[in-house]
Amino acid sequence: MSTTTPVRGAWRLVAEREITTRVREKSFLIGVAVTVVIVAGAVVAASLLSGRASTEQIGVVGPEASAIVQTADGGAIAENDNTSFEPTEYNSVGEAERAVETEKVDAALVPDDDGGYRIIGLTSVDSVTEQAITAAVSQTVLQNNASAQDIDLEELSAGTTTTTSVLEPAPENDGARTAIATVMVVLFLLTVMIFGLQIAQSVTSEKESRVVEILAAAVPIRALLWGKIAGNTVLALSQVLLVVVAGVGAGIAMGETAFIGDVGWSLVWFLVLFLLGFIAMATLWAVAGSLAARVQDINSTTLPIQGLLFLPYFAVFAGNDSITEVFSMLPISATMVMPMRLATETVPVWQLGVAIGGTIVAAILLVKLGVRIYERSLLRTGNKLGYREALSLSAD
Repeated sequence: MSTTTPVRGAWRLVAEREITTRVREKSFLIGVAVTVVIVAGAVVAASLLSGRASTEQIGVVGPEASAIVQTADGGAIAENDNTSFEPTEYNSVGEAERAVETEKVDAALVPDDDGGYRIIGLTSVDSVTEQAITAAVSQTVLQNNASAQDIDLEELSAGTTTTTSVLEPAPENDGARTAIATVMVVLFLLTVMIFGLQIAQSVTSEKESRVVEILAAAVPIRALLWGKIAGNTVLALSQVLLVVVAGVGAGIAMGETAFIGDVGWSLVWFLVLFLLGFIAMATLWAVAGSLAARVQDINSTTLPIQGLLFLPYFAVFAGNDSITEVFSMLPISATMVMPMRLATETVPVWQLGVAIGGTIVAAILLVKLGVRIYERSLLRTGNKLGYREALSLSAD
């Protein structure tokens, strides 16, 4: 008579054991807390830096230089960069230079020997300051020269203005969207790597210590696999959900409600795809652990999984838009790439459907294949097994 617990109830027991064991570990709780704090802090810092106005103190010699700085302050370059310029008058070039040396001012605008002007910086001159003041000098001097020769500058420059238009304008907050997309990619990669290695090490440790033989006597082997997948999926999804909530909460607290609304759906789909992708990857990590005979073997048995993770990562960041589009619809890699595209561009609904459908099918197939390998390799001791060798083994 069999003494094993039915699969239907057994996997829940294994999952509960995985969850309760991990949440009691201080290292796990500290890691989650640190991750949440880092993400929330990064959102707050990005919000403060993006909206922060800066004021550049410019030392000047003479009323004309002062007028030029005021012109630069009202120019388009200063407005676009959210920068303002304030002139501080000095009696001589030497005084202005000493003010720069003692960092009383950020830069100085002084008359040059050839009748023009010279911008002085300590170690360098800020690019925005240089561009804005250079444009103001050109505008002011040109206007003065035209007036001296009784030339109507507006009539002379008629028809020289240029306007710019784009056929496919970048979405609003393009830089912030790209940052969010990058965070989602890295978050998926790190979470799957960290939890995956822990799954593999847990399986191998139980196998090496022969604890799994005791467990297998009471619980069906496939229930051990399903329980590990379920337990670690709950833990990983909970951690990612906490990170997302912390990031969104920090954004709302900083008044970035419009931006959060823009990327909200990409975050929702990220969680959906993360769940599907993690289930598939967790199965592979558990199988890799069952193939190893010792903990030292994990590096080699998990190598194909690491390649499966890093291939789309490097392909997306090193490739072009076409490569990104393809990888966003492939199973598993869609979990990493599709949310990134959703955050930065408009994605056709059919492509999102392909990504989700393909990942669901891949998860189902990988779980079925994983169960087959896991049942054949978990109780095998001695040398580590290869994937083909494990598939060729007969089920006990």
